[in-house]
Amino acid sequence: MTTRPFTGAKAALLCGDRILVYLRDDRPGLPWRGLWDLPGGGREGDESPAACLLRELAEEFGLHLPESRLHWRREMASMQDPAAQSWFFAGWLSADEVADIRFGDEGQEWRMMPLQDWLAHPGAVRPLQDRTALALADGALTGVP
Repeated sequence: MTTRPFTGAKAALLCGDRILVYLRDDRPGLPWRGLWDLPGGGREGDESPAACLLRELAEEFGLHLPESRLHWRREMASMQDPAAQSWFFAGWLSADEVADIRFGDEGQEWRMMPLQDWLAHPGAVRPLQDRTALALADGALTGVP
């Protein structure tokens, strides 16, 4: 894993053929306001990319996953600052974990959206759809339990 500075981390987390997404708040000045988004967010302190993602997952959805559930990862240009780096992960959720989701106070709603619907959704954060497609093309989202 890199020790280079990075801005944050996002993840495509699947349960079967569905991906965990949430609808962003629609407040003025918020990036990608009112669009469907994936779990994750900005780095705090000196946390690692995986620690950043897993902290955000706990804050946003009340889920506490081990790092071993993140089976694919790529360092990429940050969506907000292409001169900076960010991380994108792929992993899986069990049906029991989906049932245990406790949505936090960021966003309007969450859902398990069919993966193909996410990839084509006109109201989604486009760079995250592209990153999900990359993970899919790389085989990271096939055979997910």
